[in-house]
Amino acid sequence: MIVAGPCAVESREQVMTTARAVADAGAVMLRGGAFKPRTSPKSFQGMGHAGLELLAEAGAATGLPVVTEVMDPREVEAVASVAAMLQIGSRNMQNFPLLREVGRTRKPVLLKRGASATIDELLHAADYILQGGNELVVLCERGVRSFDTATRYLLDLAAVAVLRERTELPVVVDPSHGTGKAAYVPAMARAAAAAGADGVIIEVHPNPEAALSDGPQALRPHEFAQLVADLRRIVPLVGRRVLRSPGAQPASNPNHATEVIAP
Repeated sequence: MIVAGPCAVESREQVMTTARAVADAGAVMLRGGAFKPRTSPKSFQGMGHAGLELLAEAGAATGLPVVTEVMDPREVEAVASVAAMLQIGSRNMQNFPLLREVGRTRKPVLLKRGASATIDELLHAADYILQGGNELVVLCERGVRSFDTATRYLLDLAAVAVLRERTELPVVVDPSHGTGKAAYVPAMARAAAAAGADGVIIEVHPNPEAALSDGPQALRPHEFAQLVADLRRIVPLVGRRVLRSPGAQPASNPNHATEVIAP
């Protein structure tokens, strides 16, 4: 599965332009942040509920189900009303009240590995969700902290092989956060596909230089389209297939994301 969209929802024009571009290129889900946990409280924190409404509009216009981050147990219901998949970000991987709350939903959950988390800790975090009765969990490798500053994080592609050995849960890779630099994203996305990942999550922005969040790691729409073409050539070589956009099926269908992520 190829998931793509902006790091953060910034405006209606920005999210609609990006959503149409990634849908046309072959993405099967639209990602975008309405609530943005940032290291500095002075940084752009997202549009909140207004951003959720824009994501819903963009998803409906393109037929793409939406995956977006939820940060607070009190916001799970509101985010779930818009999102086909709930994202638990790196900073909240061990937010146990939040994990328990999404475990009580029946929406698929994208669980990102914490920046300093071991694979064991990621799997234990997944157990909190699974024990709540929600078995629709997707694990995401997005890089861990390293002493080397050449990339934003150290993208641990070996985690794909380890997780595939230790769990039946789908495993996807986020090379955008894993590298922090757009120039490295295509190579690491191709490597993730070759390693047997079940999907990739790519940040795309029509004008990365003007992005309010993580512009340096965002691909331009034409770069993303080229990456999709590359993945369609690579994935069959490892015995997999690239999922096609569901297109006409409305994003409001509660089973929509389940069908997209089914192994």
